[in-house]
Amino acid sequence: MSDPGIYTIGWICAITTEFVAARAFLDEQHDDPLSISQHDNNSYSLGRMGRHNVAIAALPKSEYGTTAAATVARDMIHSFPNLKVGLMVGIGGGAPSKTHDIHLGDIVVGTRDINAGKGGVVQYDYGKTIQDREFSMTGSLNQPPQSLLTAVSSLEARHMMEGHDINGKIERVLEKYPRLKRSHRRPHVTSDRLYLPHITHSQTDSSNNCSVVCGGDQSEMVMRAERGVEDDNPAVHYGLIASGNRLMKDANIRDQLSKQTGALCFEMEVAGLMNHFPCLVIRGICDYSDTHKNKEWQGFAAMTAAAYTRDLLEEVSAAVVNREDNLAMAIKSRYGSFAKLAKDIYPGNKSYCQ
Repeated sequence: MSDPGIYTIGWICAITTEFVAARAFLDEQHDDPLSISQHDNNSYSLGRMGRHNVAIAALPKSEYGTTAAATVARDMIHSFPNLKVGLMVGIGGGAPSKTHDIHLGDIVVGTRDINAGKGGVVQYDYGKTIQDREFSMTGSLNQPPQSLLTAVSSLEARHMMEGHDINGKIERVLEKYPRLKRSHRRPHVTSDRLYLPHITHSQTDSSNNCSVVCGGDQSEMVMRAERGVEDDNPAVHYGLIASGNRLMKDANIRDQLSKQTGALCFEMEVAGLMNHFPCLVIRGICDYSDTHKNKEWQGFAAMTAAAYTRDLLEEVSAAVVNREDNLAMAIKSRYGSFAKLAKDIYPGNKSYCQ
């Protein structure tokens, strides 16, 4: 059994596809924890990645959104008392634009918008009627731990000079776990289609392939230059991630909100974490946040996000991470107790505030 006190990195995933990708990149897997908190219902995968001991947890099956993520984080911090930094790694919907040529499989790293004074994640909420494009910004969230932001800058510089080996890392993992080739290998590039905003996928035929339902008319797609041998593919983008209370599936709202905030990516879980679980958010792009959303690229997008995170952890030393305050101490400093944190996550629900 593993001592919970040796783990300094807390890694949270939303779905099984992400959890599998994270586990696949562990250098070694450890036994189950010797003990966990009485009220902790999380399932963990423990191991070493580079020089760091990592605890990985996933949201319960079929539970999504900010509250579920916050609950997993709260229980993880309770059970692993020496966690220093958090990671939220998985998939998200891209917001491509003329300034950010985002493709499926690319990676978005949630980093601070210096000009706007925002952390790596901006929170928004839809209004009652999506069709009327009613939504409101509800503020930016706390920025990631400084040790991870420093490593992000260092890794970005290294990638600019030398390129990256994300595809090579993925292929080596797939050779180690050949059963994942079917679900987590890169789909054919022809399935990466960015439709013009007014071209919508019929919701009555949502299970069918876009090439069948929407056709392959090039005039209905955004034309983008192919990436050459000198280009990073997948590319890594740095900027804001938008986290909301509902799945983004509207290209017009995507473009409007992206223009308003500068967001490069949309997702649903992080807004529940950032103020309770200081973490860096890393997303592999699996769709374009429109009606053409499907699961074909989810496995590979989860792999690119995990591979980038593996690279990042190689960039930061264990000594630097250990200089961060314990997350448990930070929670107690802010809330006084885990019970008060639970009340913040579940206002008015006494059954969770234990």
